[in-house]
Amino acid sequence: MLSAIDKRLLEEVADLHEIPHGAFNIRKNGQGVSRNTTANIDIVTKKDKPGIDIIVKPGTKGESVHIPVILSEGLEDMVYNTFEIGAGADVFIVAGCGIHNPSGEKAQHDGIHEFFVRKDARMKYVEKHYGEGDGSGERVLNPKTIIEVEAGGVAELEMIQIKGVDRTKRDTEVRLHKNARLIVTERLLTYLDQTAESNITVEMVGEDSTAQVISRSVAQNDSQQLFHLNMRGYAKCRGHIQCDSIIMHQAQVSSIPEITAYHADAELIHEAAIGRIASEQLIKLMSLGLTEQEAEDTILQGFLK
Repeated sequence: MLSAIDKRLLEEVADLHEIPHGAFNIRKNGQGVSRNTTANIDIVTKKDKPGIDIIVKPGTKGESVHIPVILSEGLEDMVYNTFEIGAGADVFIVAGCGIHNPSGEKAQHDGIHEFFVRKDARMKYVEKHYGEGDGSGERVLNPKTIIEVEAGGVAELEMIQIKGVDRTKRDTEVRLHKNARLIVTERLLTYLDQTAESNITVEMVGEDSTAQVISRSVAQNDSQQLFHLNMRGYAKCRGHIQCDSIIMHQAQVSSIPEITAYHADAELIHEAAIGRIASEQLIKLMSLGLTEQEAEDTILQGFLK
Protein backbone atom coordinates (compact mmCIF):
# COMPACT_ATOMS: atom_id res chain seq x y z
CA MET A 1 0.00 0.00 0.00
CA LEU A 2 1.13 3.53 -0.75
CA SER A 3 0.93 6.10 2.05
CA ALA A 4 0.31 9.83 1.63
CA ILE A 5 4.08 10.35 1.91
CA ASP A 6 4.70 7.74 -0.80
CA LYS A 7 2.24 9.44 -3.12
CA ARG A 8 3.90 12.83 -2.56
CA LEU A 9 7.31 11.34 -3.37
CA LEU A 10 5.94 9.80 -6.56
CA GLU A 11 4.54 13.15 -7.57
CA GLU A 12 7.94 14.79 -7.01
CA VAL A 13 10.08 12.27 -8.91
CA ALA A 14 7.70 11.01 -11.59
CA ASP A 15 4.91 13.63 -11.83
CA LEU A 16 2.46 10.91 -10.87
CA HIS A 17 -0.82 12.06 -9.33
CA GLU A 18 -2.36 8.62 -9.77
CA ILE A 19 -1.42 5.19 -11.10
CA PRO A 20 -0.13 5.86 -14.64
CA HIS A 21 -1.43 4.48 -17.89
CA GLY A 22 0.86 2.16 -19.81
CA ALA A 23 3.76 0.17 -18.43
CA PHE A 24 5.07 0.87 -14.93
CA ASN A 25 6.97 -0.63 -12.02
CA ILE A 26 6.87 1.07 -8.60
CA ARG A 27 9.57 0.02 -6.12
CA LYS A 28 9.35 0.82 -2.40
CA ASN A 29 12.04 0.04 0.17
CA GLY A 30 13.69 -2.58 -2.01
CA GLN A 31 10.51 -4.37 -3.07
CA GLY A 32 8.20 -4.10 -6.05
CA VAL A 33 4.75 -2.93 -4.96
CA SER A 34 2.93 -2.36 -8.25
CA ARG A 35 3.51 -3.30 -11.90
CA ASN A 36 1.77 -3.20 -15.24
CA THR A 37 2.84 -4.29 -18.70
CA THR A 38 1.38 -3.71 -22.15
CA ALA A 39 1.22 -5.64 -25.38
CA ASN A 40 4.37 -3.83 -26.54
CA ILE A 41 6.30 -3.29 -23.30
CA ASP A 42 7.22 -6.08 -20.91
CA ILE A 43 8.79 -5.76 -17.46
CA VAL A 44 10.52 -8.84 -16.05
CA THR A 45 12.11 -9.28 -12.62
CA LYS A 46 15.78 -10.22 -12.79
CA LYS A 47 16.63 -13.62 -11.36
CA ASP A 48 20.31 -13.10 -10.53
CA LYS A 49 20.20 -9.68 -8.81
CA PRO A 50 17.73 -7.01 -7.70
CA GLY A 51 16.21 -5.13 -10.61
CA ILE A 52 14.12 -5.49 -13.73
CA ASP A 53 14.41 -5.91 -17.49
CA ILE A 54 12.27 -3.54 -19.56
CA ILE A 55 11.72 -4.80 -23.10
CA VAL A 56 10.17 -2.49 -25.69
CA LYS A 57 9.14 -4.27 -28.87
CA PRO A 58 10.50 -3.02 -32.21
CA GLY A 59 8.27 -0.42 -33.83
CA THR A 60 6.47 0.56 -30.62
CA LYS A 61 5.26 4.18 -30.84
CA GLY A 62 3.78 6.66 -28.37
CA GLU A 63 4.04 4.52 -25.22
CA SER A 64 5.57 5.30 -21.83
CA VAL A 65 7.29 3.48 -18.98
CA HIS A 66 7.36 4.73 -15.36
CA ILE A 67 9.84 3.07 -12.98
CA PRO A 68 10.08 5.26 -9.83
CA VAL A 69 11.74 4.21 -6.58
CA ILE A 70 10.79 5.45 -3.10
CA LEU A 71 12.83 4.88 0.04
CA SER A 72 12.42 5.34 3.80
CA GLU A 73 14.88 5.98 6.62
CA GLY A 74 17.58 3.52 7.60
CA LEU A 75 17.54 1.61 4.30
CA GLU A 76 20.16 1.05 1.62
CA ASP A 77 18.87 -0.11 -1.74
CA MET A 78 20.75 -1.30 -4.83
CA VAL A 79 19.03 -1.98 -8.14
CA TYR A 80 20.12 -3.05 -11.64
CA ASN A 81 17.77 -2.22 -14.50
CA THR A 82 18.27 -3.12 -18.17
CA PHE A 83 16.33 -1.48 -21.01
CA GLU A 84 15.96 -3.00 -24.47
CA ILE A 85 14.52 -0.38 -26.84
CA GLY A 86 13.62 -2.25 -30.03
CA ALA A 87 14.50 -1.07 -33.53
CA GLY A 88 12.32 1.80 -34.76
CA ALA A 89 10.58 2.27 -31.40
CA ASP A 90 9.80 5.66 -29.88
CA VAL A 91 9.30 5.55 -26.11
CA PHE A 92 9.17 7.89 -23.09
CA ILE A 93 10.75 6.60 -19.87
CA VAL A 94 10.36 8.25 -16.44
CA ALA A 95 12.59 7.08 -13.62
CA GLY A 96 13.83 8.73 -10.45
CA CYS A 97 14.09 8.19 -6.72
CA GLY A 98 12.49 9.95 -3.77
CA ILE A 99 13.76 9.54 -0.21
CA HIS A 100 11.79 10.42 2.93
CA ASN A 101 14.18 10.33 5.87
CA PRO A 102 13.09 11.91 9.17
CA SER A 103 15.56 9.84 11.24
CA GLY A 104 19.24 9.98 12.17
CA GLU A 105 20.10 6.98 9.98
CA LYS A 106 21.34 7.17 6.42
CA ALA A 107 19.03 6.28 3.54
CA GLN A 108 20.77 5.43 0.27
CA HIS A 109 19.74 4.28 -3.20
CA ASP A 110 22.25 3.15 -5.83
CA GLY A 111 20.88 2.43 -9.28
CA ILE A 112 22.63 1.05 -12.36
CA HIS A 113 20.61 1.54 -15.55
CA GLU A 114 21.83 0.03 -18.80
CA PHE A 115 20.14 0.96 -22.09
CA PHE A 116 20.34 -0.56 -25.55
CA VAL A 117 18.75 1.81 -28.06
CA ARG A 118 18.53 -0.24 -31.22
CA LYS A 119 18.68 0.87 -34.85
CA ASP A 120 16.54 3.95 -35.64
CA ALA A 121 14.90 3.85 -32.19
CA ARG A 122 14.24 6.95 -30.11
CA MET A 123 14.16 7.20 -26.33
CA LYS A 124 13.49 10.13 -24.02
CA TYR A 125 14.58 9.35 -20.47
CA VAL A 126 13.73 11.61 -17.52
CA GLU A 127 15.37 10.95 -14.15
CA LYS A 128 14.49 13.06 -11.10
CA HIS A 129 16.00 12.82 -7.63
CA TYR A 130 14.41 14.29 -4.52
CA GLY A 131 14.92 14.08 -0.76
CA GLU A 132 13.00 15.27 2.28
CA GLY A 133 12.79 14.78 6.05
CA ASP A 134 13.81 16.73 9.15
CA GLY A 135 16.15 14.11 10.58
CA SER A 136 19.95 14.28 10.62
CA GLY A 137 20.33 11.09 8.58
CA GLU A 138 21.84 11.56 5.14
CA ARG A 139 19.88 11.13 1.92
CA VAL A 140 22.26 9.61 -0.63
CA LEU A 141 21.63 8.86 -4.31
CA ASN A 142 24.23 7.36 -6.67
CA PRO A 143 22.91 6.68 -10.19
CA LYS A 144 24.97 5.09 -12.95
CA THR A 145 23.62 5.22 -16.50
CA ILE A 146 25.17 3.27 -19.39
CA ILE A 147 23.75 3.77 -22.89
CA GLU A 148 24.56 2.17 -26.25
CA VAL A 149 22.89 3.91 -29.21
CA GLU A 150 22.94 1.97 -32.46
CA ALA A 151 22.90 3.43 -35.99
CA GLY A 152 20.28 6.15 -36.45
CA GLY A 153 19.11 5.97 -32.85
CA VAL A 154 18.36 8.94 -30.60
CA ALA A 155 18.77 9.13 -26.83
CA GLU A 156 17.48 12.22 -25.02
CA LEU A 157 18.26 12.46 -21.30
CA GLU A 158 16.88 14.91 -18.74
CA MET A 159 18.51 14.50 -15.33
CA ILE A 160 17.20 16.67 -12.49
CA GLN A 161 18.14 17.05 -8.82
CA ILE A 162 16.86 20.21 -7.18
CA LYS A 163 16.02 19.43 -3.57
CA GLY A 164 17.00 17.49 -0.49
CA VAL A 165 19.80 15.14 -1.61
CA ASP A 166 22.80 15.35 0.72
CA ARG A 167 25.32 13.32 -1.27
CA THR A 168 25.28 12.18 -4.87
CA LYS A 169 27.69 10.74 -7.41
CA ARG A 170 26.22 10.58 -10.91
CA ASP A 171 28.06 8.56 -13.59
CA THR A 172 26.81 8.60 -17.18
CA GLU A 173 28.48 6.71 -20.03
CA VAL A 174 27.20 6.88 -23.62
CA ARG A 175 28.46 5.25 -26.83
CA LEU A 176 27.13 6.50 -30.18
CA HIS A 177 27.25 4.62 -33.48
CA LYS A 178 26.70 5.81 -37.07
CA ASN A 179 24.20 8.70 -37.34
CA ALA A 180 23.27 8.26 -33.67
CA ARG A 181 22.28 11.31 -31.65
CA LEU A 182 22.54 12.23 -27.97
CA ILE A 183 20.93 15.17 -26.13
CA VAL A 184 21.64 15.56 -22.41
CA THR A 185 20.20 18.23 -20.12
CA GLU A 186 21.35 18.17 -16.51
CA ARG A 187 19.92 20.44 -13.80
CA LEU A 188 21.30 20.43 -10.27
CA LEU A 189 20.83 22.47 -7.08
CA THR A 190 22.83 22.01 -3.88
CA TYR A 191 22.62 23.93 -0.59
CA LEU A 192 23.70 23.71 3.08
CA ASP A 193 26.68 21.31 3.11
CA GLN A 194 25.48 19.04 0.29
CA THR A 195 27.95 17.57 -2.22
CA ALA A 196 27.37 16.51 -5.81
CA GLU A 197 29.67 14.92 -8.36
CA SER A 198 28.65 14.39 -11.97
CA ASN A 199 30.77 12.48 -14.48
CA ILE A 200 29.56 12.28 -18.09
CA THR A 201 31.55 10.44 -20.77
CA VAL A 202 30.42 10.35 -24.40
CA GLU A 203 32.19 8.23 -27.02
CA MET A 204 31.27 8.96 -30.64
CA VAL A 205 32.50 5.90 -32.52
CA GLY A 206 30.20 6.09 -35.55
CA GLU A 207 30.38 8.37 -38.56
CA ASP A 208 28.11 11.44 -38.40
CA SER A 209 27.15 10.84 -34.79
CA THR A 210 26.26 13.98 -32.81
CA ALA A 211 26.09 14.87 -29.13
CA GLN A 212 24.99 17.88 -27.11
CA VAL A 213 25.50 18.00 -23.34
CA ILE A 214 24.15 20.95 -21.35
CA SER A 215 24.68 21.10 -17.59
CA ARG A 216 23.23 23.87 -15.41
CA SER A 217 23.71 24.06 -11.67
CA VAL A 218 23.28 26.32 -8.66
CA ALA A 219 25.50 25.95 -5.58
CA GLN A 220 24.40 27.69 -2.36
CA ASN A 221 25.61 27.96 1.25
CA ASP A 222 28.58 25.63 1.89
CA SER A 223 27.73 23.05 -0.75
CA GLN A 224 30.27 21.61 -3.20
CA GLN A 225 29.89 20.54 -6.81
CA LEU A 226 32.27 18.75 -9.18
CA PHE A 227 31.56 18.25 -12.88
CA HIS A 228 33.70 16.21 -15.27
CA LEU A 229 32.30 16.14 -18.80
CA ASN A 230 34.39 14.09 -21.23
CA MET A 231 33.65 13.85 -24.96
CA ARG A 232 35.68 11.67 -27.36
CA GLY A 233 35.42 11.63 -31.14
CA TYR A 234 36.65 8.50 -32.90
CA ALA A 235 35.08 9.24 -36.31
CA LYS A 236 33.62 12.12 -38.30
CA CYS A 237 31.27 13.57 -35.69
CA ARG A 238 30.05 16.72 -33.96
CA GLY A 239 29.88 17.33 -30.24
CA HIS A 240 29.19 20.25 -27.91
CA ILE A 241 29.55 20.52 -24.13
CA GLN A 242 28.16 23.49 -22.20
CA CYS A 243 28.47 23.70 -18.42
CA ASP A 244 27.08 26.79 -16.63
CA SER A 245 26.97 27.29 -12.85
CA ILE A 246 25.74 29.99 -10.48
CA ILE A 247 27.74 30.11 -7.26
CA MET A 248 26.45 31.74 -4.07
CA HIS A 249 27.53 32.28 -0.45
CA GLN A 250 30.56 30.07 0.45
CA ALA A 251 29.88 27.31 -2.06
CA GLN A 252 32.51 25.65 -4.28
CA VAL A 253 32.12 24.60 -7.91
CA SER A 254 34.65 22.81 -10.10
CA SER A 255 33.89 22.23 -13.79
CA ILE A 256 36.21 20.15 -15.97
CA PRO A 257 35.03 19.88 -19.58
CA GLU A 258 37.33 17.64 -21.63
CA ILE A 259 37.28 16.94 -25.36
CA THR A 260 39.51 14.51 -27.26
CA ALA A 261 39.60 13.92 -31.02
CA TYR A 262 40.95 10.72 -32.52
CA HIS A 263 39.81 11.58 -36.07
CA ALA A 264 40.60 14.58 -38.30
CA ASP A 265 36.90 15.19 -39.00
CA ALA A 266 35.78 15.21 -35.37
CA GLU A 267 34.35 18.64 -34.46
CA LEU A 268 34.18 19.09 -30.70
CA ILE A 269 33.44 22.21 -28.66
CA HIS A 270 33.38 22.79 -24.92
CA GLU A 271 32.27 25.79 -22.87
CA ALA A 272 32.25 26.30 -19.11
CA ALA A 273 31.18 29.28 -17.02
CA ILE A 274 30.90 29.85 -13.28
CA GLY A 275 29.61 33.12 -11.86
CA ARG A 276 27.28 34.88 -9.48
CA ILE A 277 23.83 36.31 -10.19
CA ALA A 278 24.25 39.54 -12.14
CA SER A 279 23.28 42.57 -10.03
CA GLU A 280 21.51 44.20 -12.97
CA GLN A 281 19.15 41.23 -13.17
CA LEU A 282 18.22 41.63 -9.50
CA ILE A 283 17.76 45.39 -9.86
CA LYS A 284 15.51 44.98 -12.90
CA LEU A 285 13.21 42.50 -11.16
CA MET A 286 13.14 44.50 -7.93
CA SER A 287 12.13 47.57 -9.95
CA LEU A 288 9.05 45.57 -10.97
CA GLY A 289 8.02 45.19 -7.32
CA LEU A 290 9.75 41.97 -6.25
CA THR A 291 11.72 41.73 -3.03
CA GLU A 292 15.39 40.82 -3.32
CA GLN A 293 14.64 37.23 -2.25
CA GLU A 294 11.77 36.93 -4.73
CA ALA A 295 13.95 38.33 -7.50
CA GLU A 296 16.73 35.89 -6.64
CA ASP A 297 14.34 32.93 -6.59
CA THR A 298 12.86 33.95 -9.95
CA ILE A 299 16.30 34.12 -11.56
CA LEU A 300 17.33 30.73 -10.18
CA GLN A 301 14.10 29.06 -11.27
CA GLY A 302 14.53 30.42 -14.78
CA PHE A 303 18.17 29.33 -14.89
CA LEU A 304 17.33 25.76 -13.89
CA LYS A 305 14.41 25.35 -16.31
